[in-house]
Amino acid sequence: MSNEIHFKVLIFMSLFCFLNSFAQNPIVPNKGLNDPHIHIFNDTAYVYASHDKSIKNKKFIMEDWWVWSSPDLVNWTKRSVLNPKDTYIGKDFTRCWATDVAYKNGKYYWYFSEGNQQTGVVVGDTPVGPWKDPLGKPLLTSELTPTDEYDMAIFEENGEHYIIFGVWDYYIAKLNYDMISLSEKPRKVIINNPRGPYNQDGKNLEKPTDDKPFVHKYKDTYYLSWGCFYAISDNLYGPYDYKDTVIKQESFAKGYDAPTWPNGFLQGRHGSFFEWNNQWYYTYCDISQTGNRYFRDTFISYIHYKENGEMATIRVDGVGVGNYNANKKIEAEEYFKAEGFQKKEGKNNFFVETIANKSFLYFPNIKNLTDKSKLKINVASKNGGKFAIEIVKNSLKGQTIANKVFDLPPNSIKTQEITINLETLKYKENIFFLINQFTNNQLQIDSFSFSK
Repeated sequence: MSNEIHFKVLIFMSLFCFLNSFAQNPIVPNKGLNDPHIHIFNDTAYVYASHDKSIKNKKFIMEDWWVWSSPDLVNWTKRSVLNPKDTYIGKDFTRCWATDVAYKNGKYYWYFSEGNQQTGVVVGDTPVGPWKDPLGKPLLTSELTPTDEYDMAIFEENGEHYIIFGVWDYYIAKLNYDMISLSEKPRKVIINNPRGPYNQDGKNLEKPTDDKPFVHKYKDTYYLSWGCFYAISDNLYGPYDYKDTVIKQESFAKGYDAPTWPNGFLQGRHGSFFEWNNQWYYTYCDISQTGNRYFRDTFISYIHYKENGEMATIRVDGVGVGNYNANKKIEAEEYFKAEGFQKKEGKNNFFVETIANKSFLYFPNIKNLTDKSKLKINVASKNGGKFAIEIVKNSLKGQTIANKVFDLPPNSIKTQEITINLETLKYKENIFFLINQFTNNQLQIDSFSFSK
């Protein structure tokens, strides 16, 4: 990249950040943080990621691996660097590819890709190390399977851990209790009718999927994903049935749909799915703000599951997650934390519904509240009943800034708007919605907005 182009990109990104004070995607701009796997340890989010060296890159140059942490998915701090010299690689290396981590018996095991050939592991006493290579050699060697042994993911269930890896064809194996050896020979994962960025019509049998597999579980279903493509199964080992992509053309907010990869916006979305505080997320790579496929950013979007088990199309924008603009409508299902609520699929959208007599929703980092004096909430109830909503700041026992008791008649299926007067607010507030249902009938909340 020329100096002139580099300068223009930096000016554009600085102007973008200035104009959009609500932007949170990318989560750490201008750093080259990519291939993200986010895990929650001790109520803190940690992203384990690869690292593109420079916005001037003309090829993939990745000299180390990073760990960043956040208390809220909004504010991130760099916590740890793994240098290939401190692993069995033992020298400078420019192909520090994707990573993942697992916790067991008081230890944290950080798995890393030696380019597109092998997988190693280091171990630490904390989520950020310090790290030690317990093997002094690869865990997954290049001759282990017919695929390439890299871009691994770790899946945990009932205290057991499994490693999934490969490109085009994926393999899975259970890890031993020591987390640094395999307890079985890797098995090939069968995917029926696969698609991928190079195989969008199903005809490319040589490159049917992609690299960077990941597995997560929602309810009783296993989701095998590669970038934004995914398949589902009722068995961890498969077979899996291809379903869809979570990114579509309609996903993109203005300014986030281009530039993108040579094969289009479905390519290069390496990442992972994770749950925190009863909310699901997808974290993934994006190049729309850097303009360089060799200097990638990390984005996070909400994930909502349909009644049939499929994942709904995500929104790709600068607002991100855990971050809200009081000048716009806020969807209730995009909470940061909830108890006593469940997400539900409506005809054209999602909403939340109480499943307990006392419940709450938490929305931190709501900005632009200085001149707001009213809160309008869109609610419904199939059976009707008497309800109370109390709005408090900063904690469940924080200062009350509004409250309202109201009744809904039976069959209040159509959303109704209730208005609550607010006390004086600061520019940014952390707000809890405390819900009390007096008649054991469920309350639905679709969205809310603030006004003067």
